[in-house]
Amino acid sequence: MKNFWTKLPKPFFALAPLDDVTDAAFRRLIARYGKPDVMCTEFTSADGLIFAGDSGQAKLRAKLLFSDSERPIVAQLFTSSPERMKKAAEHVAELDFDGIDINMGCPDRAVEKSGCGAALIKNPKLARELIRAAQEAGLPISVKTRIGYLLDELDTWLPELLAENLSAVTIHARTRKEMSDVPARWDTVARAIEIRDKMKSKVFIIGNGDVKDIFEAREKARVSGCDGVMLGRAILGNPFLFSNSQEFKNRKEAKLKALSEHLVLFEELLAETANYATMKKHFASYIKGWSGAKELRMKLMETNRVLEALAIINGDI
Repeated sequence: MKNFWTKLPKPFFALAPLDDVTDAAFRRLIARYGKPDVMCTEFTSADGLIFAGDSGQAKLRAKLLFSDSERPIVAQLFTSSPERMKKAAEHVAELDFDGIDINMGCPDRAVEKSGCGAALIKNPKLARELIRAAQEAGLPISVKTRIGYLLDELDTWLPELLAENLSAVTIHARTRKEMSDVPARWDTVARAIEIRDKMKSKVFIIGNGDVKDIFEAREKARVSGCDGVMLGRAILGNPFLFSNSQEFKNRKEAKLKALSEHLVLFEELLAETANYATMKKHFASYIKGWSGAKELRMKLMETNRVLEALAIINGDI
């Protein structure tokens, strides 16, 4: 088994999986403008990959589209069934992904109701069974989780994960109860390093939460001692994030050009499987900070297809 994690620079920077945001179109755009050291797909239902009908299968498989420009690329899966995790992981391996990440931190109530996501923090036995099931596919396995469910449980929860043969654990430095309503507590990431080192584990620890740019990511890594940093919401409207480019950060022309490319990639890769409304979620992130931005954004929100939006943007550049 080739383990790409061991070949990454230190600290390394990863793109977080954001549902309905970091889809195939946006990831390909990010890879053009400044690829991170690791990219991750949107979280994908292992149950759906096994049981969904034709329409559902098409939508789920679109989440797993990727190009070589995105490597190393990790597929994030969620389920509460070890058997279905094994089958989905085997499918992901057949698609030639570089790794699999298991979501053990999503606070969505529908996800938790089926015993997935953050609910697994309350069920360490099942969490470990899922890890072992995924490992049967032969790919490096990582986990993205939180520091606890209602309270900080890192001292008991993290050792359960580290006891398995994982490659990396991403620590979102909040509890499930805290959602994203409080500042991320990066002191818990430093504590995760202490726990890892005390266990003499070689698992990489990745910090996550409230990191706005690469400058801050480097500082968080330096202070906490983590091996890598995962950035999520900072990517919205900013495919230049990982290139660390300040030149393009607030330039109207650069942002509109990037949005145009994003729209074209959406049409090319996802028009048959995703709703155009998905693209509208990005408009507010791209279009802000200059005179007339609000008016342009309102015009784009009234569009119903990519060609309409491109015509408006081209007329404004």
